[in-house]
Amino acid sequence: MKAWKKYQEDTAEYFRSIGLNASTDVTIKGVRTSHDVDVLVTSYYVGFEITWVVECKQWKNPVNKLHVLGLREIVSDVGADRGILLSESGFQSGAIEAANLTNIQVTSLANMRDSTGSSIYAMRLRDLYDRVGICKDRYRDIPKKERIDYGLRPEVGADGYSGARVIDMCVDLLTRAFRGIYPFQSEDIHALIMFGKDKTFESPQEVVGLIEHLVSELEDKLDHYESEAKKA
Repeated sequence: MKAWKKYQEDTAEYFRSIGLNASTDVTIKGVRTSHDVDVLVTSYYVGFEITWVVECKQWKNPVNKLHVLGLREIVSDVGADRGILLSESGFQSGAIEAANLTNIQVTSLANMRDSTGSSIYAMRLRDLYDRVGICKDRYRDIPKKERIDYGLRPEVGADGYSGARVIDMCVDLLTRAFRGIYPFQSEDIHALIMFGKDKTFESPQEVVGLIEHLVSELEDKLDHYESEAKKA
């Protein structure tokens, strides 16, 4: 097997080893054109699909900025959540700068293995943060009376489900998880009510699992409201 092909297969096997689905040499249809990608990684959480496009560069020289920009275009065209550019030879400074503050991750397979999945969980946390932000915008667009009617918040002074409280708690947990210091405790009032003042969060896996459940539940409620609103 050629070195570049083995690099792709090793990459796919790594993602499978941490519980994700991964296929090599996949053609994906985008809005403008079709794209051949080295590895396609997918995962499913309560009906929500996450897609990552992974490009593997088994080269002798560091990867340059153009390849980061190219991957950004592919990710945008196919509607993927994230792009990952792997190289064991490193990246030029321009490539790193082009990836900063975007949904493109530049790293190496060796680094991902050494971190035992922590970099993957960091990406999943960032994806969840984006989903929470979208939920917050959708929630704000709903009139107060309709939030109550559709079970997105309780009556004033009453107990019950509150989308706003869920959003605030998720933001608090994600902000603390981004620091990467475990275990930690939340000071969010909703978290204290749900779990008690002695609750500690021990790992990114625990935070991801909890927030995925909370966000998916909120997304379902928002979807239901928006579907009914269209009928009215």
